[in-house]
Amino acid sequence: MESGLIHIPYMRPERSSRETFDWALANAREADQAGFTEFMVAEHATQKWECIPTPELVIAAAAVQTERIRFAPMAHLLPHHHPADLAIQVGWLSQILEGRYFLGVGAGAYPQASYLHGITDLQNNPKRVRESLEIMEKIWKREPFFHEGEYWSAGYPEEVDDGEGHDDHKLADYSPWGGKLDIAVTGLSVNSPSIRFAGERGFMPVSIYSGSSILKTHWETYEQAALANGHTPDRSKYHVSQTVFVADSDKEAKKLAMEGGIGYAFERYLWPIWERFGMLEGYMNDVGATKADVDLEWICDNVWVVGSPETVIDKLNKLYEFTGGWGVLQVETHDYMDDPSPWFQSLQLIAQEVAPKIQLPFSSVGGR
Repeated sequence: MESGLIHIPYMRPERSSRETFDWALANAREADQAGFTEFMVAEHATQKWECIPTPELVIAAAAVQTERIRFAPMAHLLPHHHPADLAIQVGWLSQILEGRYFLGVGAGAYPQASYLHGITDLQNNPKRVRESLEIMEKIWKREPFFHEGEYWSAGYPEEVDDGEGHDDHKLADYSPWGGKLDIAVTGLSVNSPSIRFAGERGFMPVSIYSGSSILKTHWETYEQAALANGHTPDRSKYHVSQTVFVADSDKEAKKLAMEGGIGYAFERYLWPIWERFGMLEGYMNDVGATKADVDLEWICDNVWVVGSPETVIDKLNKLYEFTGGWGVLQVETHDYMDDPSPWFQSLQLIAQEVAPKIQLPFSSVGGR
């Protein structure tokens, strides 16, 4: 199993923008040095706790402070951007990173952010995603076209040759580095339509972990859609996002998780959201629990993956056995700015002690 970070970033609301930026760069550096393979940066324009509106700024800054790790916005919310602008921005950044970049796309889940961009009905956002990608991919081909769609108009001009060898009419090439761009899509719900879309297009699926039974449906949904559209599903490219914390002992890990940035974010932000939208149901169904059973310790034991390296390896192997496994564990970051040492030690243990001991229980390509 490979290990990556997904930087939401779940910052305490009192943090300044500069603190948020600096913490993102610190995580990128530590992850790169520890041996993580990927660093995803979320995009949110309105949320106080999820406060990076322009992930490409973090990616560009982090790229020059790291050596190996790959970066991705996860995700650019396509309904909130003009596809021509985004196509040029993405293509240019992928060229700058020379292969250390891939693209995450999404429709957006927060009504406030959509409202900010003039969208009052989120039901059409999946259609906006499809139209946006159609335009972006045409621009990357650098062939003349003009598109008048349901949501956007865009085109690519014809390059003019004045016959005298002048370069002033030449068009800059902002197609992706190497001519191809890996694209990833996140999904959360049972039989997720986003995961199905990823399968239809042969994109990389990224599951936000919401219970083992739901996670199992994600791969089944993805695999069916991929095969039906002529794509070979590859579990080694399958990403799963989880809250993970590792320390030398189970007791220490539990204390640092519950009393640190993870517990702080769940108590004040994530747990109330999950209760309001029924997002704990998958976890409760996994173990036959009821709402009365749920407190922060229950969440630590049943939602997060917390413990010593041996305990976390055991928990992940059991999940692999039940779900079929995945290729990249995408660890959700949290705010440990005031005392980063335990968090950075956890990253090292995940990449160096845990990940190498988790193996896909079958051929990495296709099947079960």
